[in-house]
Amino acid sequence: MQRYTVRFTREAEDDLLRLYDFLIEQDVAGAERALGAIHTAFEILKFSPFSCRRANMVDSPFFRELIVPFGSSGYVALFEIESANKVTILAVRHQREADYW
Repeated sequence: MQRYTVRFTREAEDDLLRLYDFLIEQDVAGAERALGAIHTAFEILKFSPFSCRRANMVDSPFFRELIVPFGSSGYVALFEIESANKVTILAVRHQREADYW
């Protein structure tokens, strides 16, 4: 089975911190659960990144979006399949946010 290395851009790491900081002000346990759900969902990228939907903002089959269900909505991670063994997470946002950038 093909295995991919998953890495994060600095922007994606900043997005995760921003999302966590927003939630921690309201509910510490909820913030921990949300971050856990996101990281658990990233596991699929190690084995099956092409199973995620194509990102419609870029005309390339290598830019994809991972949907992360959480509560009544969830999160979306934009990532790029860079090679036969590397996936890079570019951005993470809440589904109710307007866009990645």
